Amino acid sequence: MVGSGRKRRPGGEGSQCEKPVDVKKSKSCEADIPTDLRKEVESHYRLSLPEDFYHFWKFCEELDPEKPADSLSLSLGLRLVGPYDILAGKHKMKKRSASLNCNLHWRFYYDPPEFQTIIIGDSKTQFHMGYFRLFLMKKLKEVTDKKKISLLKNIDEKLTEAARELGFSLEQRTAKMKQRDKKVVTKTFHGAGLVVPVDKNDVGYRELPETDANLRRICKTIAEAPGDDERLKAFAPIQEMMTYVQFANDECDYGMGLELGTDLFCHGSHVSETPPPPPLCFTQVVCPEPLHCH
Repeated sequence: MVGSGRKRRPGGEGSQCEKPVDVKKSKSCEADIPTDLRKEVESHYRLSLPEDFYHFWKFCEELDPEKPADSLSLSLGLRLVGPYDILAGKHKMKKRSASLNCNLHWRFYYDPPEFQTIIIGDSKTQFHMGYFRLFLMKKLKEVTDKKKISLLKNIDEKLTEAARELGFSLEQRTAKMKQRDKKVVTKTFHGAGLVVPVDKNDVGYRELPETDANLRRICKTIAEAPGDDERLKAFAPIQEMMTYVQFANDECDYGMGLELGTDLFCHGSHVSETPPPPPLCFTQVVCPEPLHCH
């Protein structure tokens, strides 16, 4: 049967804050953030945040003690949002409302449930980042004003020094990202790849019967269909793949449905606006973080 074959990609410290630091061996020190504030952030977002999240806040406090969230606004056009809003004291809530979902706060149209926005840029381009990666070298090349160049270089030097002291890597591809790449079973439309549990018998993921290129063409045909009849006809390959997803779920290859659902979501247009079929909803429930399915 088409799409029935399974595929798996082969897989492959004490606290220190003194100079010099071996980034590969060092673990970062804990940022000076009150425990109750940490608990408030994690209570509202229902996920623990990495220590570099808090260290970056302390770094921005040094740049602008009055308004840390806006400390990069003048130089980089960036603002700290999301969980940082709680650190900034913008949300004073004694009890978390059952109807309030902070994980939808600052979520953009094409963001999958797994993405958490913490930094935003230009509202027109809707540029935003989840966790931080500052493209200062690109900014420096674009800027001609000497004062602004000096400001950017100053931030770059301070951030690089703080990261070095704390043992954080500023490389675009960190060691953890490379380790994750070894576990990726398929790339998906967003390019970050999909990691799902696959056991020793290769149960957990099977390939879609269409390549990414073909699936994009199918989605494009659906989105650009002139009428409902043509759109319904163009939807036939998707319906067939949903049948394969159901077979895959029955045999515990949940990654197939997660891949298809993620790709349809990332493409947008009429494809993602269609109510998700039961197999995709089921996949979100069983893979791998229950919070994301809600």
